[in-house]
Amino acid sequence: MARGARAAGSVREAVAASPVVVAWLFDHASVQETLGPVAEELRGRTLLNLTTTTPNESREIASWAADNGIDYLNGAIMAVPAMIGSRDGQIFCSGSRAAYDALLPTSDLWAPSEFHGVDAGRAALVDLAMLSGMYQMFAGFFHGAAMAASAGMSASGFAARQAPFLSAMTQELADLAKIVDGGDYTVPGQQSLEFSDLAHLVRASEEEGVDPAPIAAVQALISREIAAGHGTEGFARIYEGLRAEASSPTTTNSSSTTTNERDAA
Repeated sequence: MARGARAAGSVREAVAASPVVVAWLFDHASVQETLGPVAEELRGRTLLNLTTTTPNESREIASWAADNGIDYLNGAIMAVPAMIGSRDGQIFCSGSRAAYDALLPTSDLWAPSEFHGVDAGRAALVDLAMLSGMYQMFAGFFHGAAMAASAGMSASGFAARQAPFLSAMTQELADLAKIVDGGDYTVPGQQSLEFSDLAHLVRASEEEGVDPAPIAAVQALISREIAAGHGTEGFARIYEGLRAEASSPTTTNSSSTTTNERDAA
């Protein structure tokens, strides 16, 4: 406001002020509670929803928007507040392609944008998938710090050692991804599941009085693949176990289409 923005007296007033409405709220329920009563005022406008939602929640809002004549684009911002306005963040969008094209000059002010297809749930899916990796990395760090603490090492001291190691390990992601995409876990040079057995790490955690839950979850994935006869295959094989209940090939085809649309953008 100090720089010239005008505060609206109500949601209805805010919606009426522009042909484009950006919703950036707490959760799916708050979007429904805030915008549901002003559906008529939103008719004919473009709604960009940047609230973190599940894929199905995003699709639910898209369906509601379509029923009310609203051009809907779902968005997800991969950035902490300090990254907004820089090239370091990422914005994923899906839903109305026309809305994406029209809003690109605006969204690119926040961070570089990518279009992930007309399925409104796609952006949310990629967003949450990336957050899954982030939170599990942090949980792994906290577990390791708790183990090191049993030897008197501070979390800061552990972080000074862990950060450069993790940074180096992320360089392996591209090669692991190629293995997963190729579907061949017998390619020479991979660390086998049997060699990757983490039972000793679980035991060490327990011996130090630290809850082994984070690493035990990884060990459970490894053990399951070994029990299924894949022990000599590469560690990346656990990806197949995680996808055991994944969707049919129809979803895979849809994903490919989405990727092409995103690349074209």
